This record gives sequence, C-alpha cells and structure tokens, in this order.
Amino acid sequence: MSRALFPRSAAGLDAARDAGCRIALWWRDDDARAPGAALDRLLDLRRAAAVPLALAAIPQGSGPALAEAVAGEAGIAVLQHGFSHANHAPAGEKRAEFGDHRPRAAMRQEVAAGRDVLAALFPGRFLPVFVPPWNRIGAGFRTVLPGLGLPVLSVFGAADAGATPRLVNTHLDIIDWRAGQALTAEDADARLAREIALRIAAGPGCEPIGLLSHHLQHDEAAWTLLAALLDLLAPEPPVIAWPALPSLLAPPPR
Repeated sequence: MSRALFPRSAAGLDAARDAGCRIALWWRDDDARAPGAALDRLLDLRRAAAVPLALAAIPQGSGPALAEAVAGEAGIAVLQHGFSHANHAPAGEKRAEFGDHRPRAAMRQEVAAGRDVLAALFPGRFLPVFVPPWNRIGAGFRTVLPGLGLPVLSVFGAADAGATPRLVNTHLDIIDWRAGQALTAEDADARLAREIALRIAAGPGCEPIGLLSHHLQHDEAAWTLLAALLDLLAPEPPVIAWPALPSLLAPPPR
C-alpha cells in the first residue's frame, strides 16, 4: 500500500538496497506542551511504527502532566523547543523567538531556564538538543548554545558538517505551511525520493533523513500521510535504520 503511494521513494529504497547503502532516519515532532488527544494519537502511532520519536517540548507551560503522559513509553526522547514559543521578530520579518535582534543576555537566561525545566521534568529522557521555534535562530546566538549546555542544534534543511553547534536536522515536513494543509502524497514522495537519492550519492557517513511532524496541527490528511510514511520507512536492516536517539543526538566529541 505505502509503496504504491510513494513510488519514487520506494524505487529509491530499492536502489539503496542494490547499492548496499544504509538509509538512516529519525523523527522529530514539535510543540509538545501538555497531554491531549493529539499527543495520545501521536504516541499510538509511534508504538505501531516501533521507531524512536524525539519530542520537542516547549519549556514554558510544560509540566508533570506531560511527563506522566510519556512515562513508560519506550524510544521517546525530549528536546528543548525554545522557551515560550513567542515571536520576538520585528514587524515585517519572519517569526523567530531567538533571533539576533534580541538582547543576548535575555535569550541566554531563557534558554538556560528552559533547559533546567525540561531536565528536571524528564530525567533520563531529556537530550541536550535545542530546537528553535520556526526552525530559526540568529547566526550569532547559535554559537552561544554549547556554553549553555546545548551542544546540538536541530533546524530544517541540509546540515553543514562543520557547523557550531553540531546540526542534526529535519528534511521532510509533512505539512505544507504556505497552503495550510498536509503535503499531498505526490509532494511527499518527490521530497523523500530526493533525500534518499542524496544519501545514496553521498555514501557512508551521510546525515540521517529527518521526518518532521507537528501533532497539534494535524488534520486527518496529515495523520494519514504520517502513518503511510512510517509504514514505508519501517526498519529493515541493514537498508533502513532508525538509530537510537541518544546515539544520534549525542554531543560531539571533544
């Protein structure tokens, strides 16, 4: 069923198999703050897919209820999604919470406070990875993150291997934000097939493909698309691999 929905991607996976190429994947879901029906559905989908899930949680507003909702769930890590998910960009600029237009001291204080909140709420699950809201962060402020105990940054798009902090990015967002709806299966297939082809061309050591979802924004089409993609990309050693998140998102060696 899923191979028929995504023929180009299925062909790419076949090509990877023939070439002896390993396609690594990971999944990040943004904007977690509290339990609810959408989060329950996300967790059910993760259990059915049996793959790891990185939950990017907003520190301000997160509390024990969110921690209880994921307690006992295997394969779930928590990342820091900004601080309050507030837009501080000047009028006319793209939305951002941590752009270089803000005082650096204020941003440092928020990031440190948010890190402490999540580390306390999710002992053993919290990984020191910063996910800026809207996938935007100032070029200057990003270099401050390692000093705040967050040596890994996750945004959207191809990662610069020499970046500081280290980048572990997402590449396939299941929502078309300009259209305000889920990607069509055809668009998702084209984008995923392109990412697979890039990994085959790059060979060993290429960055994993990051799948991005936003459970609070999903309509039925988005849930259906996400389930179909997870079915297509089910773990199939050695071709399709889902590395454990602590190893994938580990701080870079010193």
